[in-house]
Amino acid sequence: MGLQISIRESGDVTILDLRGRSTIDGGESQLLSLQLQKLLATGVRKLLLNLGDLTQVDSSGISIIVKTYVSVRGQGGDLRLLRPGGRVLEVFRTLHLLEIVPTFEDETQALASFQPLGYFAKPLKS
Repeated sequence: MGLQISIRESGDVTILDLRGRSTIDGGESQLLSLQLQKLLATGVRKLLLNLGDLTQVDSSGISIIVKTYVSVRGQGGDLRLLRPGGRVLEVFRTLHLLEIVPTFEDETQALASFQPLGYFAKPLKS
């Protein structure tokens, strides 16, 4: 099975549900790259990649995720990963990407991690 991408939103976070595989030989990684570029071009700055149903990823898919992470961070945004498993999780572990890109098992926690930390306003001087 090739790559299927479903896009949904939760508040100001855009969630990409990835199903299948992201490899160079079937052109799936190019599809992912084009979709991510399109989202960034339209101003999306908070991305959550749901990898729960991603069964395979190769160097091209990893490269696209890393490039997008660097790009969105450079634009003041952020990218998180949700539920990498199986072979995909092993690839991320081997490359130490889980130490760089925030990764979550729970979607609610992942979405909450995007929210800015609260702050206490200083009282106005009279």
